[in-house]
Amino acid sequence: MDATAPQSPAGLRTTPSWLLNQTASHAGRLLAEGFAAHDLRGYHYRLLASLAEDGPASQADLGRRCGIDRSDVVAAVNDLAGRGLVVRAPDPADRRRNVISLTDSGAAEAHRMTDTVTRVQDDLLAPLSTAERAELTRLLTRLLDHHNRR
Repeated sequence: MDATAPQSPAGLRTTPSWLLNQTASHAGRLLAEGFAAHDLRGYHYRLLASLAEDGPASQADLGRRCGIDRSDVVAAVNDLAGRGLVVRAPDPADRRRNVISLTDSGAAEAHRMTDTVTRVQDDLLAPLSTAERAELTRLLTRLLDHHNRR
């Protein structure tokens, strides 16, 4: 939808919160379509990317790192383990906990999904120059940091 589309009231078309919301809807759709090509979803990517970047973790720590509810982590890890993308093993320091690690297939899938995320960013941000993309990212990060501290 064009920000100047007549179906939206003029007062909304210049409101940052509305513009962010509309853009986030497009971003979410593009990411969902991209992840669907992998037969995976956003939670899967968040978990795989976290494991690829930060290494193995307990399910609880992984959930905290990714900002995913514990029950959703369990379901997503079960799915990823069933696909051979992660392995669950008892924590040698505390046998009550499981440590989740990437398999080689999981690392490869994390890489492919990261490539998909990059393509989605290029599609979403197509009308912006490299400098404008960097500035948008800087400003959005500043807003998010501010609101996360509240």
